[in-house]
Amino acid sequence: MTAALGQSAVTRIRTRSPVLVGREQELGDLLAVLSARPAVAMIEGEAGVGKSRLAGELIAQPDLASLRILTGYCQPLREPFPFGPVLEAVDGLRGFTHPFQRARLSPVTGMLRELLPELSEHLPQSPAPTGDPRAERHRLFRAVREVLGAAGPALLLIEDLHWSDEGTRNLLSFLLSNPPANLAVVLSYRREEVAGGVPLGRAYRPPPRAGSIVVRLRPLTLGHVRTLASCILGGSVPLDFATRLYERTAGLPFVIEETLRAVRSSAGGLPLDGAAARRLLENAEVPVLLREAMAERLASLSGEAIALAQAVAVLGTPATLEHLREVSGLDDQRCRTALGAALDRGVLHEIDECVYGYRHALARQAVYATMAGYERRRLHVRVIDVLRRLDPPPLVRLADHSSHAGLTEDAQRYGEAAADAAVRVGDIATATHLLQRLLNDPELPAGDVDRLAIKLGEIAHTGLDQRDPSTTLKRLLDDPRLSAAARGEVRLFLGWMLIRQAEGLDEGRAAIAKAVDELEDRPDLVARGIASLALPYLGTTPLARLHPWTRRLKGALENVPEGELRMSLLANYLPSLVTVGDPAALRVPDRASGPGAQRHLARLRCNLADSCVCTGRYEQAGHLLRDGLDLAAQVGATFVASTGQATQARLDWMLGRWEGLDERTLRLLEEYRDLLPVASELALVLGWLATARGEWEQAESWLAGTGIAVPQESIIPVVLSAFAARAKARLARGERELAGTDVERGLHVARTKGVWAWTGELVPVAADVLLDGGRADQVRALLGELGRGLAGRHAPLAAAALRMAGGQLAQAGGDLAAALEHFEEARRRYEELPAPYYAALAAERLLLCRLESGGAVEELAGPGDALAALGATYDAERCRHHLRAHGVVVRRGRRGYGDTLSPREQDVARLLATGRTNREIAGMLFLSPRTVETHVARILQKLGKHSRTELLQ
Repeated sequence: MTAALGQSAVTRIRTRSPVLVGREQELGDLLAVLSARPAVAMIEGEAGVGKSRLAGELIAQPDLASLRILTGYCQPLREPFPFGPVLEAVDGLRGFTHPFQRARLSPVTGMLRELLPELSEHLPQSPAPTGDPRAERHRLFRAVREVLGAAGPALLLIEDLHWSDEGTRNLLSFLLSNPPANLAVVLSYRREEVAGGVPLGRAYRPPPRAGSIVVRLRPLTLGHVRTLASCILGGSVPLDFATRLYERTAGLPFVIEETLRAVRSSAGGLPLDGAAARRLLENAEVPVLLREAMAERLASLSGEAIALAQAVAVLGTPATLEHLREVSGLDDQRCRTALGAALDRGVLHEIDECVYGYRHALARQAVYATMAGYERRRLHVRVIDVLRRLDPPPLVRLADHSSHAGLTEDAQRYGEAAADAAVRVGDIATATHLLQRLLNDPELPAGDVDRLAIKLGEIAHTGLDQRDPSTTLKRLLDDPRLSAAARGEVRLFLGWMLIRQAEGLDEGRAAIAKAVDELEDRPDLVARGIASLALPYLGTTPLARLHPWTRRLKGALENVPEGELRMSLLANYLPSLVTVGDPAALRVPDRASGPGAQRHLARLRCNLADSCVCTGRYEQAGHLLRDGLDLAAQVGATFVASTGQATQARLDWMLGRWEGLDERTLRLLEEYRDLLPVASELALVLGWLATARGEWEQAESWLAGTGIAVPQESIIPVVLSAFAARAKARLARGERELAGTDVERGLHVARTKGVWAWTGELVPVAADVLLDGGRADQVRALLGELGRGLAGRHAPLAAAALRMAGGQLAQAGGDLAAALEHFEEARRRYEELPAPYYAALAAERLLLCRLESGGAVEELAGPGDALAALGATYDAERCRHHLRAHGVVVRRGRRGYGDTLSPREQDVARLLATGRTNREIAGMLFLSPRTVETHVARILQKLGKHSRTELLQ
């Protein structure tokens, strides 16, 4: 899997996609028509939509390799060169040793000797002039058709027909009315810039014997925009970035490429997610092609139509005719006339019924840039007058136009009111954006800085976009306008945001601790800061060192009455006890009064659910999650909902609800990639899924996003599970030293932290790795540590792991009776949780142990089938490998799948799609390379593909 660009800096960026995106259907349609000649294809679409790229891909197709490609370009020349593009294309024949069959040329082709001197030696002598210009032109047209007809199989490509002169259009009309049998013709043009929308100047109907097609290129969809950006940038781009790129460019491929070029020049090592990357898109220069196209269209308009176009550019959003009239200052009739002209020239578009605007933001930006500053301000004031009369007034737009008009006080008043309104409807992202813009004003009075900075912190720490607001708060802490009274509160909010960001944990904890010292006169905020510092799962600080904070939090709770503050403290305190295995801590209030307390009750339920998942209390986790997510949705607690959804993904992994889990988890990761607690847990789920399937590279890539490289800055239960998954994958690949390193690092973190309740997935894998290296004494010591660490704790998953690893140790030591007892008990405990994946692994161990004692090998089919049903392809194949090794014939489902892929073929096809070789697939599925080769051949045949490359495409 390619690493996501949202997670790493961009170091080398293409400016053109290496593959064609979103035009596969159109390319196929063109090839189908042009494969037989004569044929005529027309490609139409607006500027930048990708006509030339499609034409270039078309002529490079192997199916057309036998054709001579003759290309001519129409140019936007003020003095047209008659027939120039067609003659340029015909002149391309001189690049061939035998341009055409001289014997097939009649004397009329001598008309081309003077026009194409480089081909004159292959042409007859020029015929005597007739003295009739019309007859001369007709003879020239005949000459072109004859030469093309004698050129052998050929494709005539004329680009940008909208710029052609009348003579060229007449020549093409003549040629296409009766095209030579050997010739395919492809024409591209912008329909909106062709008079009457007729590219040849007159209606064209292909002759019956000629194939024909008109391909109308539309802008790319959001999905295609994201794919195109990923291809250009060399890795997956965040959905949010792709969405904004789509909105800015309207899906026009060339504009996308040029916009990414502009972003590259200023992005440096900036990740392509978060508000900073969004600002890069918003501030990217208008591509030259688009700027020139808009300037050309504006130049063809009257002064009043230009004024109207500029009024729309200042408005910024599509508007009705009434609003356009008020802002432009034109009367009704003149406004209608101007609008009609702007629509005809493609400057403006009807976005919705009787609502008019620009095709995309960059077109608007290009026109906006043509105006003088004083004229823009004048129009912004007019827009404000129009917007003020609306009910309700659009506060965000009023703030924006007031800022552009230089009305600072109005911009601040409208901006803060808009932020407050956004909070009321749960739009935290808009609120934080507006407040940051206000706080960026260097002239903002000190009192306003205090109020707005605290408001930003209060709002932003409950939302999803926390990276950019935290940057603003950091800057404000060094701003002399921020008072000492407000500084501690702002620092506390900053700390809360930092501990949720990758590699921000230490800095965040330090900020919270300092804020606690600064807030002596605010015991409510001090208590909330202490509650954050007592959280046990953040970083590698030993649990014992957190006990003073936990005791202070417990003392604070004894003195806090029912209400929002108490619920806020409980939302940290109770989950902290449950997650370390406190057997009596799962006490959940039934209700809360007021929206603030309800948000914290939702957080309490979701946090408790996460603690239950970490320790193996899955039934309670399910109930808590359902109630917590329902309440979070009711009260608009977006951050709480994000953490709950990540917990749900991990719970689904543990409960064996894997169908569609990777797709669901990927969608969540796209949305929440900036939030460390959420993104790391989602990456863990994807890493485990890939490990169970034997997709080692994907597993490594996903697990790298769990914080495994920097445990001190990460969520420790997630990190310990990630070490287990990666060690398991590396051991399966035979990378014993790397697996051993992972185990040692994971156990070191567990020992440093002092919480053994989180090691339920790590310990069995550690036992495998250590026993593989002959270190049974270390496994024995590990089990002793685990047993002591679980004493008096309620951690069912770790307790089952203790029995599982005990069985592994006993089996390695040859004590099969003890091993059977341990494995049986481990399987029972896993089933009670329930944890079907681990129950099946325990059953596999149990049956293999029985096999050593003389048991029936056929019993191994049970765990294999259970693992296969889950989707644990690698583990299921290991069971089947054991069966085959003992002479048992393994049958997989029904026989006779026809054109449908069998389950085995689906396994092979999935690995093929990741680029694996036959030998790699054989090793992963415990098959011989020859068997894999047979499966590959069948897959290609059933899917109608001719090669592995075609399958990958």
